[in-house]
Amino acid sequence: MDVPSSPKNTRKPIGFAPPFIDDDTIRAVERVLRSGWITTGPETAAFEKELAAYCGTDAAVCGGSWTGLAGVILDWFGVGPGDEVILPSYTYCATANVVLHRGATPVMVDLPSPLNQDGFNLTWDAVFPHLSARTKVIMPVDVGGWPTCIGDWTTKLEHWTTSHGFQANSEVQATLGRPLLLLDAAHSLGASIDGQSVGAQADLSVFSFHAVKNLTTAEGGAVTLSLPSSFDPTEVGKKLRMLSLHGQSKDAASKYHASGRDAWRYDVIAPGFKCNMTDIQAAMGRVALARYGADLEKRHTLADRYDAGFANWGPAHLPKRRDERRQTSDHLYALRLTDLIETERNDLIQQLREVDIAANVHFQPLPLLSAYAQRGHDPKDHPEALAAYACEISLPLHLHLEFEDVDRVIDTVKRAHAVILSQRTPGSNPA
Repeated sequence: MDVPSSPKNTRKPIGFAPPFIDDDTIRAVERVLRSGWITTGPETAAFEKELAAYCGTDAAVCGGSWTGLAGVILDWFGVGPGDEVILPSYTYCATANVVLHRGATPVMVDLPSPLNQDGFNLTWDAVFPHLSARTKVIMPVDVGGWPTCIGDWTTKLEHWTTSHGFQANSEVQATLGRPLLLLDAAHSLGASIDGQSVGAQADLSVFSFHAVKNLTTAEGGAVTLSLPSSFDPTEVGKKLRMLSLHGQSKDAASKYHASGRDAWRYDVIAPGFKCNMTDIQAAMGRVALARYGADLEKRHTLADRYDAGFANWGPAHLPKRRDERRQTSDHLYALRLTDLIETERNDLIQQLREVDIAANVHFQPLPLLSAYAQRGHDPKDHPEALAAYACEISLPLHLHLEFEDVDRVIDTVKRAHAVILSQRTPGSNPA
């Protein structure tokens, strides 16, 4: 199935999400390399302070990946065998993998029916029936950068806990007195709710700085802390950093700056993991965060261009991007073409590829993946997630794009869609 020829198809390839690395980033990395201090140190500490200020939170802790930090948080909270973590089935596998790594059970929740103002995100009404005495954590996901109003859940969760009780298995759990609200904010740095940046609404919010994210440190991530006043954010941050460095009580910088003949000595407070952020990564992140407001504005204008191009086009269901309370970070432009079945959606992606336009799918529902199907998760239990996935296509959205590139993508999608419909058997309507 070939897209009809067009002179536009001879233009430059359009990648899906190439990282934006400018000269300032390169100079910052060079500065750190020449400093002689490349692992966790002053750059990482500065980046943490800047992230906390940006998100309006008590503290932030940087790490080597979203996955590493999310796992460390579950360990800190005492999640283990017999415990349950509620999360969406419509997410990337990392959200559930970290739960399995602790021996706990991921409780997967289907999307609401029909998809509404919450887009691909979980709602409290969908979560509520899955709460049980085993629930230790609720982990919604801000799919595509559209923020979950998780701050609204706190009072509801406290009411549920008062009625049903909470069995604490650790000192930290006892201090909180209810399940932890842990936001998977991998996509949503810079999104906002009621004018407040995402990061301050949940107890803990974990961001990703992977190469394809809006802000990248190549690999990496951060958690922002907005816990109740019964917690000391400085102490919690210190504990999470230690758990990110094998549970070691001193990092390299602390040992270097300490004095006395026992300055080298350290303790290991728990068998942690190795997922600290390096100063090389932090230098990249600091440059990107300093310009992040301008970067977001460009992403918003590009996504607005997509909206205008697909507006009033019958098959297109546009992603949720703004409402009276929320603003997306526009990490993804997740279009749904509801008159296509899965194989036709795949054909459309292939047609884009043939004219050098990259596209993707976010996400395959977890029960479709072998690792989860083999553990008894049945796709039939998640019909809304399957329906959303089957017709979803994520279009290029990144800082290298210009309006003419977006227009080319829009035009190609529409023409490819017409080709697919034209090749259906007369009278059939598989969607």
